Amino acid sequence: MLSIIQGVNLTICVIFTACYSYQMVYAVLSLFLRPKKYEAKEEHRYAVLIPARNERSVLPGLIESIRKQNYPQELIDLYVVADNCTDDTAQVVRRAGAKVFERFNQRLVGKGYALHDLFNEMKQDGVLEKYDGFFVFDADNLLDENYIREMNKVFDSGYRVVTSYRNSKNYDSNWISAGYSLWFLREAKFLNHVRMRLHTSCAISGTGFLIHRDIVERNGGWKHYLLTEDIEFTVDSVLQGEKIGYCATAKLYDEQPIAFKQSWNQRLRWAKGSYQVFGHYGGALVKQAVKKRSFSCYDMIMNVSPAMFVTFASLLFNGIFCIVGIFNLRVAPQIIPATLLAIAGSCLNVYLLAFVMGTLTTLTEWKEIHCPTGKKIFYLFTFPLFMMTYIPIAVCALFQKITWKPIEHTVVKTIEDFQS
Repeated sequence: MLSIIQGVNLTICVIFTACYSYQMVYAVLSLFLRPKKYEAKEEHRYAVLIPARNERSVLPGLIESIRKQNYPQELIDLYVVADNCTDDTAQVVRRAGAKVFERFNQRLVGKGYALHDLFNEMKQDGVLEKYDGFFVFDADNLLDENYIREMNKVFDSGYRVVTSYRNSKNYDSNWISAGYSLWFLREAKFLNHVRMRLHTSCAISGTGFLIHRDIVERNGGWKHYLLTEDIEFTVDSVLQGEKIGYCATAKLYDEQPIAFKQSWNQRLRWAKGSYQVFGHYGGALVKQAVKKRSFSCYDMIMNVSPAMFVTFASLLFNGIFCIVGIFNLRVAPQIIPATLLAIAGSCLNVYLLAFVMGTLTTLTEWKEIHCPTGKKIFYLFTFPLFMMTYIPIAVCALFQKITWKPIEHTVVKTIEDFQS
């Protein structure tokens, strides 16, 4: 029985290493590969799209940062969809000079449906075709003054979908907001940056991306309504043969949750959404990864597959055998120490892997992290704990029915707070 336990634990370790070893290679390459520089021959015309639900406090900051872009303002039009708002978000946006579409639909709820209705409204108004591309932001975002100019460079080079560098407005709030922030900084530096340099497809993460009008027209507007519409759009685009680009010099600041309950609910939705995407597109991704030898498809499979299940499987397997040992005194001296050691080893491996990941991210992005030095160091030790909470979240998401719920945003800052 001891040999079975050791064999299964070894198998789990080998499977995890085999699946995700390429991301370890990414981490090494990211330390040596510098972002490629792009130049634009043309300044394109863009529409900025912002789905917003009761966002009167933070929207003015985003709108102001758009108005201060180092890009011709006559080439930027701003559209906000006030989605089931119960406050005066629409009035605030109108006073700021943006175009507003108010939407009231309690049955079809979520960002995907809001974007769908906004695109339809623009098409009916006959304005869709006058734009070369469409930016999508969340209401709590802030943009660096060169954001649109830098994104335009990558867009003009031929990428029809482009994502950007995602930073945080409130890294130093607590260990939860810092956990989110490190994760997104790690995605930018150690995944999308390397993907871009290796000419494979990047991945969109939530907010701050640009879509070519041709793709919007091909898709009939916005057609992605799963709980994680950003991941669904990424996977669908890759399956359609699109290579998503990444602009490291286009910086966006995003607000992160600070309450654990709010964080739990949000990540529960993300986990459920990943399962939905895997269920809808997993077969097609595997088929293209094998048939067309598409590394981008393999990368997306790893991006949506529940990696935390590998750790959970190890904990569950060893936990069951530990209980067997408790009730079977004959084999207890062998089984209990072995299983307890394996459980401790799994937890330690997750902690150390996350700690190394967080440390590398903090060191390489040190100047981009707006936080006192002491907190930067302290959050290196809490980041692994933040990541380990994904294990029960991933399990709960399997069994719970989850619907989209709005996240309240309260961090009111201006872009000058970060550029200074």
